[in-house]
This record gives sequence, C-alpha cells and structure tokens, in this order.
Amino acid sequence: MIGIFGGAFDPVHFGHLRIAVEVRETLGLEAVHLLPLNVAVHREQPAADGALRFRMLQAAVAKAPGLIADDRELKRPGGSYTVDTLTQFRAELGPAVPLCLLVGGDAFNGFFEWHRPRDILGLAHLAVMRRPGSVLPRDPDLREELERRRTASPADLQAAPAGRIWLQLVTQLDISSTRIRRTIAAGRSARFLLPDAVLDLALGAGCYAGQGRPPAVADTTTSPAPTTREETLSDTSTQRGHNAA
Repeated sequence: MIGIFGGAFDPVHFGHLRIAVEVRETLGLEAVHLLPLNVAVHREQPAADGALRFRMLQAAVAKAPGLIADDRELKRPGGSYTVDTLTQFRAELGPAVPLCLLVGGDAFNGFFEWHRPRDILGLAHLAVMRRPGSVLPRDPDLREELERRRTASPADLQAAPAGRIWLQLVTQLDISSTRIRRTIAAGRSARFLLPDAVLDLALGAGCYAGQGRPPAVADTTTSPAPTTREETLSDTSTQRGHNAA
C-alpha cells in the first residue's frame, strides 16, 4: 500500500514529516510519496519556486526510510488537483494496488467541496489525520459518507484498492510553514522548526527574506479544492488537504 501526501511544502517542516512517519508506521505503508504542488488552486501561490521546494523536500527525507520526495505535480502544467495525481498513480501501479491519500482533518471537513471528491474515493483510501480534540464533519452528507466508509482496521485498507476512510490521531506539533516564513522574514532564527538542511537551503536562496507572496491564480472551473493540502495539521496546524503551505 502506497501513501500519497501532497502540499505546498513552503517549506517542509517537522510537522509534515512527523505525521507522514506516524501514518506510514500505523498503516504499514510501503512508502509515503510527498508531492509539492505546482500551481495552487484557490489559495496563494507558494513563496519559493517549485525547484527549490523540491530540493528542500529531498533534503528533508534523505535519511528518512520510506518517505519519498516526488516531483510529478511540479512537472504537470496547470492547477494541482488531487484527482489528476491519483489518476497518474493508478495508471502506473495498476487497478489492484491500494493507494492511501493522507488528508488533514480540517481539509477533510470540506472534502465534498474538492474537485471530483467521489472520483478521489474511487481511486484511493483516505487517511484523515486528526488533532486531539478535533471534531468530525458537520456536513450531514459527509458524515453519512464517513460512517459508511469508515474502518478501524488497517487490514481493510490493504484488502481493497480504494474507497475506505481511516481516522488517525497524530502528534500535534505547533509548527506551520507560515510561521517559519514570517520568522525568517523578520530575521529571527527558525532553527529546530524544520530540518537543518532545509533551513540552510531556504536561507541560502533568500526566498523568505522579506518577500511578499505571489497572488492566487484565478480558476474558472467548478469548486476544485485543495489537492491534498492545507498546511498539514499544523498549517491547519500542520495540514494539507492538498495544500500544505
């Protein structure tokens, strides 16, 4: 079973990495692919360019077995939609391999506003990463879908290629990419919020040194929300529905 965790990773930090490790170990995932988005949909564009964000991600996972920096979304033009990414994985791996999309709890609460959410469930399981004390969706249709698809057994995810929903409490680290960018822009130290190799790349590039954010890209398609991203659970307090910052 393969895990897929998308986001801006602008920059990647320990909150992202910790939850990827926890979900991988709990579900027995062969690997978790971490994918920086190319063009954000309905949110600000990343401050750092895609090539730099990918190098930072590579540095972050270089010594982390089972975590893979994956640049397929950066290579695909246009908005970064989760359904497109999953379709590509499914074409490469075939119809039988279980895929597990890692989703932040806040992002999941708006899942039916995503672009083609039912197609996503036809392509992958959802592993919803919840903070302690977080609430279940208020949307009655999403709650009904959750109860119908929810499983408490990782074996159920291994037994089918897609369609189940797993809820997992994860360690909440009070770290966000936004906070890191602001800290660096203010000339303060961001050490110990993210791997040293990532911080060194960011400082060397000067990408967060007082720079403003690029504007959001207008999109005329119907309601395509995050690819897996939001900032992770902490950028939703490290969260990515596909839009980890």
